[in-house]
Parts: sequence; structure tokens; C-alpha cells
Amino acid sequence: MQQPAWSKTPLHVIVKPTGPICNLRCGYCFYLEKEALYPDERQWRMTAETLETYLRQYIAAQPEGDDPIDFAFQGGEPTLMGLDFFRSFIELERKYLPPGRRFQNSLQTNGMLLDDAWCELLRENRFLVGLSLDGPADLHDAYRRDKAGSPSFDRVMQSVRRLQRHGVEFNVLACVHRCNGDHPARVYNFLRDIGASFIQFIPIVRRQEGLRPGGTKRRRPEEMATPWSVLPKQFGRFLTGVFDLWIRRDVGRLFVRDFDEALAAWTGKGANVCVYQQRCGRAVALEHNGDLYCCDHFVEPDCLLGNIHRQAIAELANSSQQEQFGEQKLLSLPDVCRVCRFRFACHGGCPKDRFLDTAEGLPGLNYLCEGLKMFFSHVEPHMDAMTAELKGGGTADAVMRRLRAQEWQARRTFSAGPVSRNAPCPCGSGRKFKNCCLRE
Repeated sequence: MQQPAWSKTPLHVIVKPTGPICNLRCGYCFYLEKEALYPDERQWRMTAETLETYLRQYIAAQPEGDDPIDFAFQGGEPTLMGLDFFRSFIELERKYLPPGRRFQNSLQTNGMLLDDAWCELLRENRFLVGLSLDGPADLHDAYRRDKAGSPSFDRVMQSVRRLQRHGVEFNVLACVHRCNGDHPARVYNFLRDIGASFIQFIPIVRRQEGLRPGGTKRRRPEEMATPWSVLPKQFGRFLTGVFDLWIRRDVGRLFVRDFDEALAAWTGKGANVCVYQQRCGRAVALEHNGDLYCCDHFVEPDCLLGNIHRQAIAELANSSQQEQFGEQKLLSLPDVCRVCRFRFACHGGCPKDRFLDTAEGLPGLNYLCEGLKMFFSHVEPHMDAMTAELKGGGTADAVMRRLRAQEWQARRTFSAGPVSRNAPCPCGSGRKFKNCCLRE
């Protein structure tokens, strides 16, 4: 059978070997409730048979070429499976990997179980560790607590030091929520100072149960979302606050996912992550028992593609059901998004967050729209400048050096006489002095 054209793009499977089972009870976690999908489950562990079936089928599902094959474990908390499970995975990986292909292994973890033995295995097998950390202790522990309600920050920081001691490469996944969303500088500086070289800022957004848009009264965003969800403008201020620090000192040294994705859009390369792509559907989620779902955020009965013990991953991921799922992101885009000047960079965001009405009363507006517009408007001149540098054969960090020079010149200008708080900033940013260099 001829495969659809979109099947020739790489397929990514997020593997959840313990399902939703975790040793933390984070207040904002959307996955813990997925236990309800399997009410008769007694042992939330992926079997050796399912692991081998997944690995063999996943390799076969990849398009031809020499691109590395990514194996990603998530949860729940995948380290609850223990070291022997991952040792078995490594043996199977070496057994089935085709000649000439490379693999990349990643593990997303809360860090609670990372002892020396874990770190040795991760280093020896070149795992990239994604560590969940929401900032300094008070901001991290606001929601990230264990089953007894005890804070987790100190234990996570022990793992940070252990990873560094063993030379394990790690990135940071920081959730942005109602509590830390007003502290971009504290969060960013903290993560930078502990040695993070790549940061994903994940906005916590969850619709209030039972609330749907529509009706005679248009609901405000804060009415539609849970109390821990980051507010739209709050998220916009957070990203712009982080960006203002990053653009002045860290371009080319520390990578932030949203900034990388924005630059990819501005340069015409297009987004790498599904959130900012025009269509989705090439990132699926595998549960502990072999059930394959359309997406990590849509592990729901209606989005169950099938089970890999009965049908191969390639057939499920390239099915008409999955193609329609991915296409729906484009088809359901509201008219206000279709004419938005930042559509090329956003494409309406993640479908899971499209639960607001537009000003015209039409459904499908992304909850974070206002904040994303704020962010894209703020970074536009810098993205234009970096794009020009790259197209001219330069490097993006040249913008950072130029910005420093402008600000140095601005300070010289300030010394020549006072500048009104509401006057255009002499550094040339286009913003008012009070919102630019004065603020620093």
C-alpha cells in the first residue's frame, strides 16, 4: 500500500513505560488522571515484549536516510522502571539499529531517583536528560511536591550536582505557571547559573472542567483556565522578560526553545516543534501496554490509534485517523488567526489550548494568543536583525554585540543631559526610556 506523502517526514514517539505513575504529585500535572483510562490496571510497567515490539517497529517506521533516530522516554516518571529496564533497552537498540544509522536517547525526569548508578548508565550511553525544574526553591516547590506534600527542590538540586559531577548532558524543562510567571529574571538567571545550556519553557494551560466557550457572554481567559494556569499576558511578559536578558548576553551560548523556534520561522526554515507548526500529527504517545495515541496531550479514548501488538506503529501513525488529527490543526484555525501577521511563527499554537472564542464569537482561539502576540511583537526587530545577519553569512550573536554597543553609546548620550522617562530610548530600541535602558 502506498504511504501518504506526510509519512516521509520523521516520526517521533514519546514512550511512557510507567504510564501516568509518578513519585511526585505536581499540582498542575495533567497526566496523573490518565490512570482512569485503565481502571483494571494493577502493574503499571511496560513489559519486555512491549519494549522490544516498540523498538523494532519504531525503527521500521522511520523514513529512509541518515538522520539519527530519537528514542525518548517520559512519564509519569520513567526512572521508576529501574536500571535493568533501560539496560535491556540499550541491548535491544544495538541489536535492531540498521547499519549506517545513529540513535539519540533522551530521558525526561523529575530527578528524584538519579543516584550515581543512574548517572553512570546515562553518561556511558550518551542519554540527554531533560530535568524538570521550575526555578528557585520557592517557585519550584509551589506545585512540584511529592505524595506526602513535601517539597522536591533540594532533592532535584542534588541530582543537578550529580549529573554535573558525572558529566551527563542535561537540559531543563521549566513549567511556567501562575506562581513563577511574574518572575522571568529570577527563573532564567537561576537556570542559567546552574549550568543549563538549553531551556524549554512550557506554559501550564488547562481549561476549567465543565466550562466551554460560547453562549451569550464571552468569558475572560482567567475564567476559562484553572487557577494554576499561567495567564496569557503573564506568559507574554515572562517570555519577553527572559528574551531581554538572553539577547544581551547569551545568544549562541544558551538556547531557549521559543527563541530558536521564532528565529526558524523568521528565517523561513519553519518550526521544528509541533506547537508552532502548521500541522501536527508526527509526534505520538505510546502507553505502557502498547496503546498508541495521537498526541501526548490527547491521550483520550477518541484519540486512541490502536495497539502495537495488533498493528504496526507505521500503520497506526500513518493512518487516515492520524492524518485527519494533524490536519485539523490547520482546518480549525479561526479567521482572525489566518490574517494575523504572526501566523507564520505561531500557526494558532497547540490545539489543546484553543478553547477561547474570538471577538466575533467564533471558537478556536488559542488561550495564549494575547501573550504570544506580545512576545512576537517584542522580538520582531531583533529577529529581523538576526535573520539579516544569518542571510549575510554572519552569526546571530552579532546582534548581541551590536545591542551592547548601542547601549554603551546610549549611556554616553545620557551623560550629555537628562532623558525624560517617556521619551524614546536613546539606544534606538523604539521603546520608551522607562521601559528600556532605564529599567536596567
